[in-house]
Amino acid sequence: MAALQWSEDLALDLPQMDGTHQEFVQLLQAVEEAPDADLPTAWQALVEHTSEHFAQEDRWMQATQFASGNCHSLQHKVVLKVMREGGEQGDLRVLRAMAGELATWFPQHTDSMDAALAAHLRRVGFDPATGVVHQPAALPAEPIQGCGGACSSGEEALAEAEAA
Repeated sequence: MAALQWSEDLALDLPQMDGTHQEFVQLLQAVEEAPDADLPTAWQALVEHTSEHFAQEDRWMQATQFASGNCHSLQHKVVLKVMREGGEQGDLRVLRAMAGELATWFPQHTDSMDAALAAHLRRVGFDPATGVVHQPAALPAEPIQGCGGACSSGEEALAEAEAA
């Protein structure tokens, strides 16, 4: 059995994000269950998905006033870089170890950074399918510099603390 299973505990009540997350979990399971001969191909599929997955969330952040250097985006860059480097090494033991680490990391990332992003997107009325912000007055006055959660600075941190 794969180390990470999809469950409603991972759902963030944002269908497009949840669907992308379900696909990530399925691809990670495929990596974990792949025989050695198929592991590099399964890993590459996971890397390609993750690249688009993170790019999609980064576009949403940019469209809704997250600064380009916020810690959520930076974490995406670091994780993807490590995944790519692991694939380039071609060591199957490394890929299997990385898959186990991703199975531990992903729920934590979802519960913290992605949950904060989903709450922010709902607050500003962002439609991920169209990119339209239906409540532009709810956008922060300045780009969010932190993680979009408790470590955000300025008005956004205060608004999030009051909403909690």
